[in-house]
Amino acid sequence: MSYRDQYENKDIALIDILDTVLDKGVAIKGDIVISIAGIDLVYLDLRILISSVETLVQHHQKAAESLSSERMDKEKEALEHATERS
Repeated sequence: MSYRDQYENKDIALIDILDTVLDKGVAIKGDIVISIAGIDLVYLDLRILISSVETLVQHHQKAAESLSSERMDKEKEALEHATERS
C-alpha cells in the first residue's frame, strides 16, 4: 500500500494540514523566469519559510545548545583526558 493510498479516501480538514505545517514547518524554494522571445525579462528567486513562532524558537534553542561554548569546553576536556591515557 502506497503512502498516497492510505490517505486517498480519508477526509482531511484544512485545520489538520495547517496544524501539521505549523508544527513541523515547511520550506519552499523556487525560481521563476519570465521571458519573451527567448529574452529573460524577470527573474524571481523565491524562498518561503512557514512555521509557528514556537517551532522556530525551539529549533533556535536546540541549535544554540548544540553550539554552546560550555559544551565545546566539556568535549575538549574529555578529549584531552582520553588522549592523556594513551
